[in-house]
Amino acid sequence: MNFGTWPRLLVVDVEGNGANPPDLVEVATIPITAGRPVPQSARSTLIRPPRPITAFATRIHHITNHDVDSAPCWESIARAVQANLDGVWIAAHNAHVDYTVLRRHLPDWQPDGVIDTLRLARATLPDAPGHSLDALLAHTDICLTGISGQRHRAGFDAHATALLLVNLAAHYPTWDALTTAAIPPGMPGHPTPDHEEQTLW
Repeated sequence: MNFGTWPRLLVVDVEGNGANPPDLVEVATIPITAGRPVPQSARSTLIRPPRPITAFATRIHHITNHDVDSAPCWESIARAVQANLDGVWIAAHNAHVDYTVLRRHLPDWQPDGVIDTLRLARATLPDAPGHSLDALLAHTDICLTGISGQRHRAGFDAHATALLLVNLAAHYPTWDALTTAAIPPGMPGHPTPDHEEQTLW
């Protein structure tokens, strides 16, 4: 894999407040450059949601209502988040969740493409004992030493997913081969058939 052929790509992760549909309480991004995550350029922010964080959500990501008391509301940071995400590919584990939440909060935003590391892992490692992020990190023996934060926080999960993406990408000869396996149907970046192609009668 020639990582120099990759477009600008950000691995993203979001955490919600447990409502349905969820309000954002944390957003994180980390770029991959030359085949490596770049933690120095990572961005992560807590967000004060309009509705309280549920106890169930707190049990998962350990973000409490007290933690976000002084955090900015979404409206005050939405423009900066969109500026960071404009004109890039995004990647996430089970990407339709992150993509759907971000699109609901940023209706004028559309990434250049969406890579789903869950879909990619199922294609690349079909015999893995599981395809959750935890199972794949253990199966691939990816070293998480040095990642700041903890599991189920957006910054940590984005960095871990970036390492997983780089690991899986090594199985593919080209960017096109990778994206063929990694982009869910209907997501940005997925090739569409040429309806103008002539039909042989």
